[in-house]
Amino acid sequence: MDVAFSRSQFPAIQRNDGSFAFMDNAGGSAVLQSVAERVSDYLLNTNVQLGASYPTSQVSTNLVREGAVAGARFINASSPDEVVLGSSTTQLFENLARSMEEHMVEGDEIIISETDHEANCGSWARMCKRRNLVLKVWKCEGADQALVLESLEAMLTPKTRLVCVTHCSNIVGTVNNVKEIAKLVHSIPGAEICVDGVAYASHKIVDVQELDVDYYCFSWYKVYGPHIAQLYTAKRTFPRLGSINHYFLSPDMRPYVMQPGNLNYELSASLPAIVAYIGDLGRAPADRLGVEGQKKVRADDGATREELERGFQAMAAQEHKLVDKFLSYLASKPAVYTTIGQKVASEARAATISFTVANFKSQDFITKLDGYGIGARFGHFYAHRLVCGSLGLSDDGVVRVSMVHYNTVEEVEKLIAAMDEILGA
Repeated sequence: MDVAFSRSQFPAIQRNDGSFAFMDNAGGSAVLQSVAERVSDYLLNTNVQLGASYPTSQVSTNLVREGAVAGARFINASSPDEVVLGSSTTQLFENLARSMEEHMVEGDEIIISETDHEANCGSWARMCKRRNLVLKVWKCEGADQALVLESLEAMLTPKTRLVCVTHCSNIVGTVNNVKEIAKLVHSIPGAEICVDGVAYASHKIVDVQELDVDYYCFSWYKVYGPHIAQLYTAKRTFPRLGSINHYFLSPDMRPYVMQPGNLNYELSASLPAIVAYIGDLGRAPADRLGVEGQKKVRADDGATREELERGFQAMAAQEHKLVDKFLSYLASKPAVYTTIGQKVASEARAATISFTVANFKSQDFITKLDGYGIGARFGHFYAHRLVCGSLGLSDDGVVRVSMVHYNTVEEVEKLIAAMDEILGA
């Protein structure tokens, strides 16, 4: 992958190039210049209410609509009507729970995964409490903290209505086989699957039709964009999702009935730039749109599916180098580091790596890393049920290093050298 081109698209990365290694990407990535400029352009030139007949409003309406089109193309949804935009994944899951709960009856069963961020747990736990439903927890197993399909199968009953699982844990870093999980869930009549893709979507391509999921959510601010999130609701689920918007709106007004208070106009209008950027990573240098092209592109023209696939393949190849180098380092000091999740680089391992350090509190270790110009973090990262449950840790949690494709081998070497110095101090 052309890492230099990638880094050139992010002002924050350019500004700190060589002086600071940003390795907290699972908490929020750097933002593309083209995204920021599209947000600015919308606010300065077309910031009016949607749906009016005058020209500026028509332009504004089309720009915001383009955001939903880009969102649909990004995950290969069949229609922008299946794309709900909102403030965060946590909020969108809460909205989804409120929308579906009228169709739940006492005794229905919901299954959540222990490895999930609380966004994909709390909403369902609260719904179970309100509606007297049964909440089950799919526990992780083994030294790699894996979710075992056979264990889920044993939990399913004719009363199972929803299984909630992460595509990739923001702590463990393992990519779960969502397609196989969905197939198993759908073997139960009336059961649906809800997937949290927040820790996955910045690393690998999403295809909701291929996965055959009912619901899929992620946050764009972790995929090189602004603080906005996206929820996919398959068309087949529409009859089971009640409106959470104004009473006088037709239930057929999708996705508006799932967007109370509407969406953020300027952030929605910026999304085509992200699709175009990832498309650029899959194009020859002469064919790239660059910042200027990404700023102006329509969602339909930003990238073909093939270009997105090539872009994500390039990203994965770069990330594999980083993960392999860092996991090899951690494995070389087994008395010092305890790695959470898979211990070797593979296609089922994202570049989100959590570990603990012998004789160090996670907070103290991170504080020392700060002095070396490395941005990482400590804590439970809202996967409280896992970190403070099966892992048996306190809120001090783990040290987490989370990388993406614009990180470099040299930055990993800088991180390793810093960690060795801290251990030797």
